[in-house]
Amino acid sequence: MIVIEQVTDETPTVRTLTFQSELSDVLPGQFAMVWIPGINELPMSVMISEREGRAAFTVRKHGPASTGLYNLNPGDMIGVRGPYGNSFDVRPGRLLLVGGGTGLVPMMRLAASAKAEHITLLIGAKTRNEVFFESLAKRLLPGGRIMVSTDDGSYGEGGMVTGTADRLLGEERFDAVYVCGPEIMMYKVVESARSRGVFVQASLERMMKCGVGICGSCCTGEDLVCRDGTVFDGDSLASNKEFGHTYRDKAGILRQY
Repeated sequence: MIVIEQVTDETPTVRTLTFQSELSDVLPGQFAMVWIPGINELPMSVMISEREGRAAFTVRKHGPASTGLYNLNPGDMIGVRGPYGNSFDVRPGRLLLVGGGTGLVPMMRLAASAKAEHITLLIGAKTRNEVFFESLAKRLLPGGRIMVSTDDGSYGEGGMVTGTADRLLGEERFDAVYVCGPEIMMYKVVESARSRGVFVQASLERMMKCGVGICGSCCTGEDLVCRDGTVFDGDSLASNKEFGHTYRDKAGILRQY
């Protein structure tokens, strides 16, 4: 069990919970299973912290478990196991990082650790009120480029972040692309990168109950996201008939996006 030390409001629906943990050293893309006592357990990417020896979880209130985590206060305790999963293959050169919503979390850890010639980070949000981590990104990437896209055009570039990514990939040279966020968003970014022959990886989010490849709830095609991912490259995703098209609900029933 770990004790929450600090709670930071990022937006009206997103909070970051900071705690002392060895998870501060996890690799970009790895995740942990988080138990909210009396409610449920859910997978969470591990957010970086600017405080030594600390890690964090950034959560958007949505379902019962995420809302339960969101509602916790300093001094409350949660159970954490992990880290699990693989990590991004971080290439040198010019990198394009694309994060949508809380999919920004692994992108921030990647940005903080990458040894690259130049990094462009794209932040996607629905509206101005839902933009977060922009100031932190500027501190992490003093020589990089931070670009914000909002769906409603209320801040930064108007339109989906996928449009910005596609435009940049058409105008500039990138050696690798990394993306995390809603699956439809990731699908479009992966297709944009692959169509131009650019190496691309995405961190998938699926229904996870065990986190160690036993329950099978996170299967997508022939892969288990918790065991074989969560990071997959563009070629493997292109051969996965479920990626960007279907997902499984809590009962394991295949649903269309």
